[in-house]
Amino acid sequence: MHGSAPRLGRCMTIDEIIENFSLLDQWDDRYRYVIELGRTLEPLADSAHSEANKVNGCASQVWLLTQVKPDGAQGPVLTFTGDSDAHIVRGLIAILFAVYSGKRAKEILDTDALKLFDSLGLKENLTPQRSNGLRAMVERIRNEARAALAPAS
Repeated sequence: MHGSAPRLGRCMTIDEIIENFSLLDQWDDRYRYVIELGRTLEPLADSAHSEANKVNGCASQVWLLTQVKPDGAQGPVLTFTGDSDAHIVRGLIAILFAVYSGKRAKEILDTDALKLFDSLGLKENLTPQRSNGLRAMVERIRNEARAALAPAS
């Protein structure tokens, strides 16, 4: 591994992930780091691996759950949990959660995770199917944020 080995921990911030990526010169090292990030995800209960939680458009199986907590005038806060049957995708989910989980719905809609993935060099090193899956996961998260902001009918 070139550069210093990044440290891993639960609930890493996106800034820590970006910093760790900058320490890794080789794509192989970055790829392994993404897989390691996926291992930090809390496992989902078997019951959460349902069709209702499945993200469509991913080559791998991906499940995403959203918890919405109202926060008055500030707007709702969304927290995400998820899983995949593919190690690299679990890592991508972990990065998405570092970007979006625990944030207000408006902040989620104002944040372009795909641009961030580009800046990390991730998108260019993913297969077209993985890139499509990444877009599907981001769109699902953004749709959840839009739904949380929609007035109750």
